[in-house]
Amino acid sequence: MAKTDPLKIMYINPVGIADWDGIFADMAGDYKLPGTEVHIVSLPASIGGFTHVEYRTYEAMVMSGTLRAVRAAAREGFDAVAIGCFYDTGLAEARELSEGMIVTAPCQSSCEIASTLANRFGIIVGRRKWVHQMHNTVREQGYGERLSGFYHVELGVNDFQADHAETERRLIAAGTKAVEEDFAEAVILGCTMEIGFYKELEQKLGVPVIDPSIAALKRAEYAAVLRRQCGWVPSRRWSSEAPPEDEIARFGQFDTNEPFGNRVVVEAA
Repeated sequence: MAKTDPLKIMYINPVGIADWDGIFADMAGDYKLPGTEVHIVSLPASIGGFTHVEYRTYEAMVMSGTLRAVRAAAREGFDAVAIGCFYDTGLAEARELSEGMIVTAPCQSSCEIASTLANRFGIIVGRRKWVHQMHNTVREQGYGERLSGFYHVELGVNDFQADHAETERRLIAAGTKAVEEDFAEAVILGCTMEIGFYKELEQKLGVPVIDPSIAALKRAEYAAVLRRQCGWVPSRRWSSEAPPEDEIARFGQFDTNEPFGNRVVVEAA
């Protein structure tokens, strides 16, 4: 791909319905660079009618669809992919299949950005159920010492957009605890469906508030820029070694069926 071509970023909404795609497309339109083309995709309905992956059970069910989508994106020539779930669903596995394409996800991206803005950060999550898995992810990525804590608001993924006033009230209460009691210097919203609330929280809390959907998209875009300008292509050696193509072909599970359900394209300006 020529350097003058638009950057092509895919944002994968890892569920089997298209209900949230428009929200993420609006986000991409607001925050992408002018020369970037963003494709918002959800997975095909054949993976199941999941509206969220709050449970490890659901996450396991959509994992194969996410990996198939990442492999297809690499074959379509995308510069980068962002997997849109704060569990960072299938991130390490997807990188094995990415053929040198950049792969990002919200938790890792948000922690990286927050660590450049603050020494300590807190993460607001929907339900206490999520904390154990997300805490493991934060520690594995090396940010455990910077974490002030997790602050749950007892809202499921499907609840965040239902009543914006109530969601904002709960987020402000949780953020206030993180900042005023545990001395967090930045706050991360720990669910991609908390999209649209970060500006109001920043005004109330007086610290940076990281929207994970924006973070994953912008981290993918920035890494894609570096890939083109500096030639920094991800290594697929040692721990990131890709499966042999002859085995992939023999197993016959990665390139079968349509990898995408709905697709919304946000054109480069």
